Amino acid sequence: MLCSSGTFRQLNAIRTSLIRFKSTSIPDNAPTLIENEEWLGTLEDNSELTHDANIESKNYVFDKHATKNEKFDIKILSRPPDSKYIKIQSALENFTSINYLRQYNKHNHTQGNFVDVRIIQCRSGNGGNGCISFLRDANRRVGPPDGGDGGDGGSVYVQAVEGMNSLSKLKTKYIAGDGKAGAATQLDGSRGKDILITVPKGTVVSWCLDPKTVRTLVETELEKDKQKPLKDILHEHKLDIDCYGRHKGDINPKYIQLFRKQYEPGEGWIYNEKTKEYHEEKDWFRKLNKNVARYDRSLDVDEVSKDKIPLFGVDLDEITDKPLCLLEGGKGGLGNMHFLTSVIRNPRFAKIGRDGLESFFMFELKSIADLGLVGFPNAGKSTILNKISNATPRIGSWEFTTLRPTIGTIMRGPGAENFTVADIPGIIEGAHLDRGMGLEFLKHIERSKGWVFVVALDEKDPLATLKILINEVGGLEKVQAKNILVVCNKADIGVSNPESMQKFLKVQEFAANQGWDSIPISALNDENTDILVEKMAKCAQNIE
Repeated sequence: MLCSSGTFRQLNAIRTSLIRFKSTSIPDNAPTLIENEEWLGTLEDNSELTHDANIESKNYVFDKHATKNEKFDIKILSRPPDSKYIKIQSALENFTSINYLRQYNKHNHTQGNFVDVRIIQCRSGNGGNGCISFLRDANRRVGPPDGGDGGDGGSVYVQAVEGMNSLSKLKTKYIAGDGKAGAATQLDGSRGKDILITVPKGTVVSWCLDPKTVRTLVETELEKDKQKPLKDILHEHKLDIDCYGRHKGDINPKYIQLFRKQYEPGEGWIYNEKTKEYHEEKDWFRKLNKNVARYDRSLDVDEVSKDKIPLFGVDLDEITDKPLCLLEGGKGGLGNMHFLTSVIRNPRFAKIGRDGLESFFMFELKSIADLGLVGFPNAGKSTILNKISNATPRIGSWEFTTLRPTIGTIMRGPGAENFTVADIPGIIEGAHLDRGMGLEFLKHIERSKGWVFVVALDEKDPLATLKILINEVGGLEKVQAKNILVVCNKADIGVSNPESMQKFLKVQEFAANQGWDSIPISALNDENTDILVEKMAKCAQNIE
């Protein structure tokens, strides 16, 4: 049976009223006087509610997608009961992107439409105001109150989908719709329009600071010392952040608490004909307001339990079947139909809608490839990927030919498992100090099972180059967590020169001492590339 649009709106209004915060047992639409008094009595019997770090988290959907391995240093400043929340301190570099400091960033390169980091301002919708209205018919001038509730504000959702490989199409701002005000004849306002942000698989969403605030801070620091590196500024400046754990009593922070601009419990009234001062002088209103303030506090608690994001971000490393709610819209305000009691016959007041929530989020695309190619510029990484896969990266004899990650799929034929390889921009000595193109692109191989270090045998000391690469990407301890293969490219140059062979043997010995495999190849001449594919396939397997 098909419903008319009017019937659908009425059903949606009923559904909205049914899912209101359950602990308050708010009456359904068209509440009777007795139902209102029972509801207010329930509020009167409830114990006082507070919102602190002992509140149980309600946004369980984040638990499945919370980032597990990629963490940063934090310092615990205080915990409950000494403070309401778990207060932490951490470097600003963990809550911004150096890419957004463009006028100061010397290696701001782009290639094509590829964008792998965006900072986005998001805001959920405000709830609509409740309505002040009275039933009117031919037999009476003013009947019982029939003002409906405001509609809930729209929410902001995020979902990882197929078919995207860049964040270039994301906007800088997403604002959900506000809920509509309630209406006469006990009609609830319509819900605000939701916003859905679609992103590629491999995107990590985390809370961040407003880029304008960061730029102001950087400008202030650069006025003191124009030569000071950006990374030093972002590392030295610390942020204090309110957090809380997953369960009541947890002492370790798991979520960042987000805060709404909200009215205090007992506030947020709309008055018609009579003033606020008039109502606050009346005993019947003060008693009503004391109970409604408990309802307001219950909404505070509900918001606090949901308004959060994992401290280390939301990792969308798989396609998500259902959208995840980043920011929930504000609840609609109560219409005057809820305030009819045996004492209050003509309630000329209602509640305003609850505020939405605004925050900045950083969206980082971290490519998902089985292997990552790591090497100096001109080591031949792009040529290797071009020879062994379906990728067509830019190839040239100048530094930084690759300005964006390129992912190729290696097709191994029937019965063999295919795997993917990511080529990232070349790394130079001092990259960890922000030289060259820095280490921003390393995030695209953080998820890889294995890393393939590429050095060129036409260099004076390939082994020294390998050691520099290892140091730049985090040192041996970090590298040992991956499967490693060392590729000595350009083996055709000086092939008759014993010195060239000695270079490879030194690299081979060093690699063997670390438990790594190694191989000499000539990507340009397609020599040894078939054996390279087999060794890379082994490197792409899961670590035992």
